Amino acid sequence: MQQSRLSKVGKYKTIKLVLSGLLLFQASTVSAEPTSASHLFQPEDIFQLEVATSPQVSPDGNHVVYVRRSNDIMSDSSRSSLWIVETESGDHRPLLSSSKNFYSPRWSPDGKKLAYLSNQEGKTQLYVRWMDTGQTALVTNVQSSPSSITWSPDGKVIAFTMSVDAKESPLKVHKPKKPKGANWSEDFQYITKARYMADGRGVLEPAYTHIFIVPAEGGTARQVTSGNYHHRGSLSFSADSTHIYFSANRTDNWEYEPGESDIFSVDMAGNITQITRAPGSESAPVVSPNGQYIAYTKRDDKKLAYRNRYLHVMNIDGSNDRNLTADIDNSVSNVQWKENSGLYYQQMVRGVTQIDYVSLRGKHEKQVDGLSGVSLGRPYTSGTYDYGKGILAYTKGRTDRPADLFIKRGNSSEMQVTALNEDVFGHKSLGEVREIVYSSSIDGEEIQGWYILPPDYDASKKYPLILEIHGGPHLAYGPVFTAELQRMAAEGYIVFYNNHRGSTGYGERFALLLQNKYSSKYDFADHMSGVDALIEKGLVDPDQLFITGGSAGGIATAYAIGLTDRFKAAVVAKPVINWVSKVLTADSGLYQIPYQFPGMPWEEMAHYWERSPLSLVGNVTTPTMLLTGIEDKRTPMSETEQYYQALKLRKVDTVLVKVPGSSHGIAARPSRMIGKIENILAWFEKYKSTD
Repeated sequence: MQQSRLSKVGKYKTIKLVLSGLLLFQASTVSAEPTSASHLFQPEDIFQLEVATSPQVSPDGNHVVYVRRSNDIMSDSSRSSLWIVETESGDHRPLLSSSKNFYSPRWSPDGKKLAYLSNQEGKTQLYVRWMDTGQTALVTNVQSSPSSITWSPDGKVIAFTMSVDAKESPLKVHKPKKPKGANWSEDFQYITKARYMADGRGVLEPAYTHIFIVPAEGGTARQVTSGNYHHRGSLSFSADSTHIYFSANRTDNWEYEPGESDIFSVDMAGNITQITRAPGSESAPVVSPNGQYIAYTKRDDKKLAYRNRYLHVMNIDGSNDRNLTADIDNSVSNVQWKENSGLYYQQMVRGVTQIDYVSLRGKHEKQVDGLSGVSLGRPYTSGTYDYGKGILAYTKGRTDRPADLFIKRGNSSEMQVTALNEDVFGHKSLGEVREIVYSSSIDGEEIQGWYILPPDYDASKKYPLILEIHGGPHLAYGPVFTAELQRMAAEGYIVFYNNHRGSTGYGERFALLLQNKYSSKYDFADHMSGVDALIEKGLVDPDQLFITGGSAGGIATAYAIGLTDRFKAAVVAKPVINWVSKVLTADSGLYQIPYQFPGMPWEEMAHYWERSPLSLVGNVTTPTMLLTGIEDKRTPMSETEQYYQALKLRKVDTVLVKVPGSSHGIAARPSRMIGKIENILAWFEKYKSTD
C-alpha cells in the first residue's frame, strides 16, 4: 500500500531544472559535464532540494495541506507552493503552485475554505480559496505583510497581526522650503528606540505590531489592539468568536524587558483584558475547543541565558493555573488541543524532535519521534506537526533525506506520503552518519556527537577531519540531513559535529553549564575530546584536522585556534570577536547583556574580555578564513574586521570573504549556501596534505 502511494508522489513530481554552471565567489567552478563523481552530492544538487513543512489537517481529517518549499535556480531563492494529500488514498496533488509564493495555509472551521498568504499580486496579502470550486478571493489589501492568520470558530472572521507605522518625531526642526526642482540631500534619520535595528531588516522605522480582523469573505481590515506595544505571536479565538487571546508586554518598560510577556484578550470592540501577571514570559495561548481552558507556554524570569519553557493550562478567566510538564526537563512548543481531554506538544530530546501527549491530569505519552529535515543547511533539529480529527501530520526526514510529509492515524503505524527528493538522491551516495558518545576531558561530562563518513569510505584509511560547531549556543544538532556537511563528506572528509555543553535537549542543568562561560576552555574541551575519540578509533589522520562554525560556532572556532595549533586551517563564519563592541553595536544586546553576562560591559570589562576570542589572538598561528554577510546586524561585520586586522598584524595567513547583500543568514539563498560550502572547502584544500 505504501509503495503505491509513493508511486503517486512520482506521478505529480515537478520537473526540476539542471544547473549548467555557477561561479562561487571565485573559489571554484562547477562543471555541468558528467564526472566520475556524479554519484556524489554535488554543489548544483542544492538547487534541486525540496522540503515539506507547515502541514495542516482538514477538520474532517480527510486531507492534509502542506507547504512544499523548493529552490528556484532562476531567482536564487526558495519558492513555496501548497500541495494537498488525501489521507486515505495518499493521492498527492498541487493546490497552488506557480513562480509566486503560497504559504501559511489555514482551514476554515467547516473545512470548506482555505486561507493562505501569497505575494501573487505583489505585496503579501491574505487570500481565501473555496475548496469545492477552486475559486479564490483577495481578502486584504494592506501595506504590510499579514502573519499569524487565524479563523474565528464561527468562520465569519479571520484575525491576523501586522506592523503599523508610528508617526513619531522626536524634534520639531525648522527647515526652509525646498525650491521647485532643487536636488537636496535626504532628510536626517532619527533614532530614539532602545532596539533600533534588526538583522535582515536594518534600521527599524518606528512601528508596532497590532491585531487586525477582516470578514472572511473580504472587506476592510480593522485594527482591534491599540497602544505603542507589540502584539506578536500566535492568536486564538474564544469558542464563541467574541474574543482573541494573545501574548504581549504592555508595560511602560517593555523595551528593556525582552523576557517578559503576559496573556491578554481583546474583544471585537478593542477592549483589552489582562489574563496573566506572573513574572517571566507567558506566550502562545491556545483556547480549548469547548472554551473552558487556555493552554500556553511559560518561562520564568531568572536572568540566565537558558530557561525551560513549560506547558501550562488555566481556566479561561486565568484561575486554577497548573504546570502540566513540570517533570519534563526540556522546553516544549507547538501546543495543540486533542479535543478537550489533553494536549499535544513537541520537544527536542538528545538531538531528536518528538511529539508527546499529556492529559489534563498530567499523564504523558510519547506519540512520534524523529521529526526533522526542515533545516536544509546544517543539521539543526527541526520539524513540525499538526493535529486534527485523530490524525497527526508531521515532517520527518532521514540522515540522507530532507523532510517529507508523514501521517499517523491513532495507534496505527506512520505512513510516508511524499518522497520529494528521490529524483536528487535516488542515484546518489551520501555519507553514513554515526553517533559517538564520549566524556569531556575537562570534567567527565557526557557529550553526544555524530560523524559523517565519506560516501566511498575505506576502513583501511585514515581521513582528514572537519570539526563543525553549531550556533546558539543554546541550540542543538541531530542525526538529520545536512546539505553543508554532506558536501564536505563528499570531498573526502570525516565531518564531526556535537552537542557540546550549553546545547538544548539535555535538560536545564546541561544548557546552563555555559552560563558566563561562552566561549571558554569548557566547550573547547568538549570539542577536542570528540576529535581525540575519533583519532583513537583509527578513523582520522591527527595531522589533518580542520575546524569551522558559524555565529556562536564562529565564536567557538576563533576561541579554539587561540587555545591550540592542532588545526591545519580554520574558517570562522559570522563570529563575535570582541564582546564589548558586539553587544553595543548588534541588534541583540538588549537581551544578551542581562541574560548572558554578570553586568554591563563597563562594569565587567574583564569578564567580557575573557570571553572574547580577541583576547587570545596573540596565540593564533592557524591559517584562517573569515566569512560574514555585509548586512549582518547580529554579529556585525565590524567584529570580523577586528579579527582580520588583528590576524594581519600577527602576519597569520588570512582572507576575509564578505557576502554581498547578506544578513546573518549567509546561507539563506541557494547560491550563498553553495558559496559558503565551496569557499570553506577551497580554503581547507589549500592546506590539506596531499601525501
